[in-house]
Amino acid sequence: MDRSTRKFDTKVQYLKYKVLREVARQAWNDTLTENLLDIPKMIVPGKVPTMRCCVYKERAILSERVKIAMGGNKDNPNVIEVIDIACDECPAAGYDVTDSCRGCLAHRCEDVCPRGAISFDHNHVAHIDKTKCVECGQCAKVCPYSAITNRKRPCQNACKINAITINEEDAAAIDDSKCISCGACVYQCPFGAITDKSFILDVIKFLKESENNTKYRTYAIVAPAISSQFTYAKLGQVVTGLKELGFYKVIEAALGADMVAQAESEELAEKGFLTSSCCPAFVSYIKKSFPALIPNISSNLSPMATVARYIKGKRPDARIVFIGPCTAKKMEIQLDSVKPYVDSAMTFEELQAMFDSRDIDITTLEESTLDQSSGFGRNFAQCGGLADAVAEGLKEQGLEDFELNACACNGIEECRITLLKKNKGVLNANFIEGMACDGGCIGGAGCLTHGPKNKVLVDKHSKEAGDKTILSAVEEGTDL
Repeated sequence: MDRSTRKFDTKVQYLKYKVLREVARQAWNDTLTENLLDIPKMIVPGKVPTMRCCVYKERAILSERVKIAMGGNKDNPNVIEVIDIACDECPAAGYDVTDSCRGCLAHRCEDVCPRGAISFDHNHVAHIDKTKCVECGQCAKVCPYSAITNRKRPCQNACKINAITINEEDAAAIDDSKCISCGACVYQCPFGAITDKSFILDVIKFLKESENNTKYRTYAIVAPAISSQFTYAKLGQVVTGLKELGFYKVIEAALGADMVAQAESEELAEKGFLTSSCCPAFVSYIKKSFPALIPNISSNLSPMATVARYIKGKRPDARIVFIGPCTAKKMEIQLDSVKPYVDSAMTFEELQAMFDSRDIDITTLEESTLDQSSGFGRNFAQCGGLADAVAEGLKEQGLEDFELNACACNGIEECRITLLKKNKGVLNANFIEGMACDGGCIGGAGCLTHGPKNKVLVDKHSKEAGDKTILSAVEEGTDL
C-alpha cells in the first residue's frame, strides 16, 4: 500500500487524497482534459474492486469524486456536496424495534404513540409502521427494556444543527438554509459520500501563472493548526515544500490573529459585548439560527482575511491562497467582505495531495523559518486561544479597566447552548468565542489527523514564539 495512507486517520481520507493527487498531477502536466475519463482507472487499475461491490460502481463513484475535485457542481452554492451513488450503504434512519423486545403485556410504546404507528405480532413483539411514524421518540423513552432505538446515520449524528435529512432515494440531503459548512459530516461519513469541493485547480493555475514572478506573486497563508499536521516531517520543511510548489512567500495566519486580537479587544472595550468572528462556521450559525445576535458579531474580519488584506494593501497584484483545516473557509472566501483579499482556500488534505502530485518529499528538504506572529496568535488554533488573546490585547493596550468575562465554546453544540442562554438573557459573559469544531481549528474536517496530540503540538508551536507580544507582532508585520 502507498505509504501516504499512514498520513491520514482513515481510508476514506486516503481515497479522497488519491483522487486529488491524480487530478492535480494531470493539471500540472496539462493533461487533465485528455485523461479525465481515465483517472478512475488509474486509481483502481485492476478488475477487482477495493471498496465496493464491483469495480464498475467503484469507478462510477470515483468519477463523481473527480468532478468534486475539479470544483463540483457550480449550481450548488454550498461547498459540501453529497455523492448520491455513494450514499446507499447506511441502514434506513429512524426508530426501530430491536431483538431486545420481550413482547411484554404493558404495551407502553403503543399507548404513548401519537400516530398509532405501533402494532404487535402474534408473539406480542412490537413493530413500527414507518409510514405513520413521525420519529417523536416517545416509544423509546417509555420502553422498559430500551428495545427501541433511534438508528441515526453517522452524518446525522455528526451534524449537531440538524442540517441533514434523508431523501426519497435514501441518500443524505443537506439543507443549505441550516448548513454552516463545518465539514463534520464530511469527516464522519464512513463511505466518503459527503465531501467538500476542491479549488485545487485554481491554486495550480495561480502557481503556474506566477512562476518566475512573470505575472504576479502567489502567497500562502497557513493556519496555525499546521503545526499539528504533517508530523512525519518538520514544520520548516513544510514551509520549504510550499515554496517548492511555487508559492512566493508563506505567511502565518497567526499574524492576522494578532491583528484581530488587538482590534477585537479595543472593540469589545468600546461596545461591551461581542461574539467572535474568527470561525466562519460559527458566524454562519449565528446568522442562520440566532439573527437577533447579528449586531453583536465582531466587525473584524477573520485572521485569514485580515492578514490577506494586509498583504493586498502592499501587493495589490498578489494572489493569496489560504491553507488550513477548515472546509467553511471555502465558503468564507466567497463573501463580498472577503473576496477582494483571498483568492482561494484549500485544506491540509489538499496540500498533501499537491506535494505528492509534484513528487515533493518534504522530509528531504531544508527548513525555512516561520516566525511572524506571537504565541497568542498561534494559539487561535485551539478553543480558548482567542479569548486568551483578547485578554492579553486588553492588557497590552492598557484597557484592564474593562472586566473581561469570556465564554469559550468548544464545538457547535456548546455554541448552540451558549447562544441560547445569551438570547434569553441568562448568560453573564461579555465575549463569546465560538469554535464550530471540537477542540477548535485543530479538530477541523480538513486536517490530515485528529486527536489529543494536535493540542500538544500547537502548544509547543505557540511557546516557540518566545516573548513576542501581540502589539510587537502587529507593529513588525512581515517582509513581503
